[in-house]
Amino acid sequence: MRPSRWWALASLLAFASGSKPWDVPVPQPRAHSTGKLHWEPPCQYQRRHLQDGARITALLPPRLEGHWVSTGCEVRPGPEFLTRSYIFYPHRLFKAHQFYYTDPYCREPSYSLVIKGKLHLRQASWITRGATEAEHHLQKVGVVFHSERAMKEIAAQMNRSCPEFTLPTRPWTPGTVHEVFSAKAERDCTAALSFTMHELSLVRLEKQYLQQEGRVLEELFLGDIHTERPERMRYRPTGYQRPLQSATHHVHPCPACGLIYQADEHHPPILPLVPELPMHLSGKWVSSRCEVRPAVLFLTRYFTFYGNNRTWEGYYYHYSDALCKQPTFTIYASGHYSKGVPSSKVKGGTELEFKVMQAKVTPMDRATAAMLNSSEPGTCGERGSWAVGAERDITPTRGCTALGIRLPHAEYELFKMEQDARDRALLFIGERPTDGSSPDTPAKRPTSYQAPLVQCAGAPGVFSRRTNQNHLAGSDNSGSTASKSSPLALLLLVAGLHFLRQN
Repeated sequence: MRPSRWWALASLLAFASGSKPWDVPVPQPRAHSTGKLHWEPPCQYQRRHLQDGARITALLPPRLEGHWVSTGCEVRPGPEFLTRSYIFYPHRLFKAHQFYYTDPYCREPSYSLVIKGKLHLRQASWITRGATEAEHHLQKVGVVFHSERAMKEIAAQMNRSCPEFTLPTRPWTPGTVHEVFSAKAERDCTAALSFTMHELSLVRLEKQYLQQEGRVLEELFLGDIHTERPERMRYRPTGYQRPLQSATHHVHPCPACGLIYQADEHHPPILPLVPELPMHLSGKWVSSRCEVRPAVLFLTRYFTFYGNNRTWEGYYYHYSDALCKQPTFTIYASGHYSKGVPSSKVKGGTELEFKVMQAKVTPMDRATAAMLNSSEPGTCGERGSWAVGAERDITPTRGCTALGIRLPHAEYELFKMEQDARDRALLFIGERPTDGSSPDTPAKRPTSYQAPLVQCAGAPGVFSRRTNQNHLAGSDNSGSTASKSSPLALLLLVAGLHFLRQN
């Protein structure tokens, strides 16, 4: 059995056997002045916010009735820039709008899709814990073009892939709904648009109680989109894309929400211009939520970037549950990065090259420790030395084969910085390839982003960490896991997506 399969099985066995990883002491960085990573007070606040699982509940089965909207301009692999507005009615009917743009600010509409169909909720997912599997049946899909250029480009593609659709009696016209899918007429000409609604096959609804504001926030997570365009049609999601929020119970302020709520296929929303921050990559950045990735990964991330000498260090904290309460393993990594240059492919993005030079792993449950101890000698740190809560250096063995980590390692990255409506600095890092590979060549550089990190402290001093086991000694009195983070691209993918790669 491949190591990746071993890990997936080990995780399932640990869950089935009732092992309680939440009883394990949780890593807690100490003061930087003593040579260890330090949680600044705002970072500590963010950590406890993530740990407060009582604030977030998942509704099973999810009650989808209502109107759900994007909270800003979304970026899908390609890149594609879009906003979404989905309405779910009683009796399983839904109507969805997808508005596409030519710019990363969603201010220049290209075309809109109006989608009608039915959604049948099925059983709880056996693959992605906390999710519900669903089955959708499309009835109609129409496209409305908002520019001559978009119309000509898509019409040319459709003439090649679906020539029977283009008839003299049906000329292409901007502002007109052109039906490209009809279940009744048994016509499907959506291939030219690379269109699929497989995102509806995986659903999760979260309700968050904002105690300080006295409000409720409802978020709808739908399945992720494959990073390779040709794979979209047959891919079945195991992770999520950026969540939609309830038009009634959404975060405040949200300048985009009202605009998207009122839009239709003839009147796409023109979003307010979001302030772009210069790419000064310094400071401490932390996840704002428990993040879910394809191949059943639940994690939080915590980075520190040192802009004066372009070095970085960080953590990925992996968990076995969708609320990030049950830790499985932690990866620390460090290295350096190149000077950024504007991306020619993804407007608004910055291209960088990251080097991972050092990595350390901390198993946080017995299954992980057993798996690492069973690895081949010389392939993953010192064999037989792995113990729950004990950090071990995997740099001398040039990584860890069992976790798919190679050292040293280079990744070609895509970054973006923004400021949200609450004046928080956000850092977007490139989305990991869905197939579990690594963006280790320029051709594999991401064209979309992961969930944003929030800046929790300003620019630190020169990188001077001296790791020892003492930073693992702390434990959370609540019994929940620290919401720290980790390296960059490598580890999310490397330490995770590799686990369930196909043979």
